[in-house]
Amino acid sequence: MTTSEEQSEARTRVHVFRDDALGDHDAVGLARAIRRGEVSAAEASRDAVARVRAVEARLNAVQVHLDIPAHGPGTGAFAGVPAFVKDNTDYQGLPTGHGSVAFAPRAARRHAPFTRQFLSTGVTVLGKTRLPEFGFSPTTEYEGAEPVRNPWHTGHSAGGSSGGSAALVAAGAVPIAHANDGGGSIRIPAAACGLVGLKPTRGRMVANAQGRQLPIDLVTDGVVSRSVRDSATFLAAAEQHWRNPKLPPVGLVEGPSERRLRIGLLLDSPNGVRSDAGTRAAVTETAERLERFGHTVEPVELSIDPRFTDDFLTYWGLLSFLIGVTGRTLGTDFDRRRMDGLSRGLREMYVGNWRNTPGVLRRLKRTREAYAAGFRGLDVILSPVLAHTTPPIGHLSPAVPYATLIERILAYVAFTPVNNVVGTPSISVPAAHATPDGLPIGVMISGRPGAERTLLELAFALEADQPFRRLQDV
Repeated sequence: MTTSEEQSEARTRVHVFRDDALGDHDAVGLARAIRRGEVSAAEASRDAVARVRAVEARLNAVQVHLDIPAHGPGTGAFAGVPAFVKDNTDYQGLPTGHGSVAFAPRAARRHAPFTRQFLSTGVTVLGKTRLPEFGFSPTTEYEGAEPVRNPWHTGHSAGGSSGGSAALVAAGAVPIAHANDGGGSIRIPAAACGLVGLKPTRGRMVANAQGRQLPIDLVTDGVVSRSVRDSATFLAAAEQHWRNPKLPPVGLVEGPSERRLRIGLLLDSPNGVRSDAGTRAAVTETAERLERFGHTVEPVELSIDPRFTDDFLTYWGLLSFLIGVTGRTLGTDFDRRRMDGLSRGLREMYVGNWRNTPGVLRRLKRTREAYAAGFRGLDVILSPVLAHTTPPIGHLSPAVPYATLIERILAYVAFTPVNNVVGTPSISVPAAHATPDGLPIGVMISGRPGAERTLLELAFALEADQPFRRLQDV
């Protein structure tokens, strides 16, 4: 590819919105059209498959296609709506590759518990989406394969680890897709691709077996979507399948609330990373809008342990170490030497620090106390999702030397991990501001445990005040 061709590729926007059964519907709108008989579920699947094929060569977002779309039960809030499952979650009959070339994945014998919960909403699964190796990276890139590209600007990252899902939804291939979040992996790609991404409270979704075995379960499942109502409807529908009795029910949130809130404003991360000018402007403008709605916004500090970043990184390294030790359960040919540079670097870092594990776990678990203290007198906290705007492809590639790469990751992912450690809900929504290149910027609203309703109501208010930018309109 010549330099001029590379520059043209970097400026390219990609979408497949057109006049077919999907139109520009979100998942709620498409499900309504199917219920009314305006289109059929089969037509929606057919046209979604055609859209995916049309966009895949440019985005590289799909890991595996189902030969025949797997229709849900024919009932549920999203009956007939085409969607994808992320390739770190078992879907019966399909391999689960975790984004890794360290092993040859086997076909799953049964659905994961969350897959069953996802299917209960009525979606039609078309296949599985790509993620970076074992979900460790905030970008969906590889050492020896094409990256997942951002449909708003194909020279830039789609985020990670749910980058494949986010790219497909943003480009209009499907209205909604599965995502999960262990350090920001729903919210980061949502921010990068101009989507809504809600990380629910720990325990809100049905748990997976691996998480229950870990000292701190960081990962929560959910979806990425183009509208607040899709994320709200998914949460309500998922509760119909299973609800945690230890958490207050959310129910169906359908719009803003009249309640006026006290909102903390956090522009720089608790570990001292300063957000860049474009991100600060987007968050500040959002704060001003919330004040116009009648909410009170005031600066806040989260006084978490200054060792939090190192501790979180050590815990991430523990996860990579455990994968290296237990990898043969994924495939008998598993070879940890084939794991990518980020996974290897994390594992090697942990091996050099493993004696610190008890203290790391103790301090991470105490983070909930500092988080709760920061919320005194507040209902939610408004912050950036990421410390700077979406980087170009290659900036966070696992081929970058580990010391440089981890420095870049920590300068980028500075806000989201706290919610994973504490287990609190957090939502990314598109800001009104965009970058000079037209890339979306996400803002994040975080709450106390069980506060999903409040987060969705605020997100509805922002969307109603100024509808989110649409890729097909740019």
